Amino acid sequence: MNVQKIALNGFRNYEWETTEFSPGTNVICGPNAQGKTNLLEAVYMLSCGRSFRTRFDKELVGFGFSEGEILAEVWSHERQQTVDLRFRVGQPKRITVNGVKKTAGELAAVVNTVLFCPDDLNLIKEGAAVRRRLMDNAISQIRPRYAEILTEFNRLYEHKTRILKDWREKPSLLETLDEFSDGMARASAQLIRYRAAYAARLNQTAPPIHREFSGKGEELSLRYQTVSTVRDPYASAKEIYYDICDHQERHRQAELESAQCLTGAHKDDLEIEINGRSARSFASQGQTRTAALSLKLAEREILQAESGEMPILLLDDVLSELDQKRQEFVLNRIGGGQTLITCCEDAEISRRTGGKVLLVEKGKIR
Repeated sequence: MNVQKIALNGFRNYEWETTEFSPGTNVICGPNAQGKTNLLEAVYMLSCGRSFRTRFDKELVGFGFSEGEILAEVWSHERQQTVDLRFRVGQPKRITVNGVKKTAGELAAVVNTVLFCPDDLNLIKEGAAVRRRLMDNAISQIRPRYAEILTEFNRLYEHKTRILKDWREKPSLLETLDEFSDGMARASAQLIRYRAAYAARLNQTAPPIHREFSGKGEELSLRYQTVSTVRDPYASAKEIYYDICDHQERHRQAELESAQCLTGAHKDDLEIEINGRSARSFASQGQTRTAALSLKLAEREILQAESGEMPILLLDDVLSELDQKRQEFVLNRIGGGQTLITCCEDAEISRRTGGKVLLVEKGKIR
């Protein structure tokens, strides 16, 4: 699986630009704020239809343009395919694959990507939201229906939050509170089953990578955490739903008093331990970076196992954040598929990878 050619029209700081990628390693270099990450962002969007940097499509449209476009030729599932994403301010994005209209969730059947950026180095120490995002992004590419459920859950969560914040000024809002709570419980039950299953696979795949990475001196383990009343996250959605309803009933008054949603999949977390101790509480900076890298490389292996093809690996200025040992470990494991690496200097990285070099300056690629 690889992106052969991409054209960016009115996308971010690219006016009209086209470039070709090597099916192996591509080193995207140049000074800061020239468009390197924008190029990676465009490739990432081919797999999910959304940005990893903003929630709003209008921010993707370049200054002075009314429409932005990402057009790519992709080799996937043993054939060439054309993916086209168009963004017009004030209108829904338009996605087509080989001229056929598609939803964002359906793109995962064509292109898979694994993104690793500097923020991901903090996913061990940061709050639960970043680890949920890790699971959500990965599962959405494996199970397209998951993305639909997650979108519906987020919609219900936003509505319920508004009710809890405004019901004192407008008591009639409480008439619909139970309806949104029930919808969240049903969506949560399905999300929990998907997340628990993915966490189990991650716990099988990441520890061997981490063991090799740390010189066999450390043992990584992962455990999925969800609502306390859920007895078995691998049970049927119906059983989990009843467990969540139990939690909801117990916390209803607390929700009204605190104006916060206290029950649902938005409370989930992925507990990470190194040698039996909480990595978030006790791991050193080097240990957390090793663990984060292991999780991302494990995500890549799981995607490959699911799709039968190596996903495209996107490394956004992450090598500069790593010491020499960790750089070498990553570079030694990126073979076998297409990789795009952004960096400020090209000579050293390109020499070590033997990759194609693309220089980006002021939204121009050469």
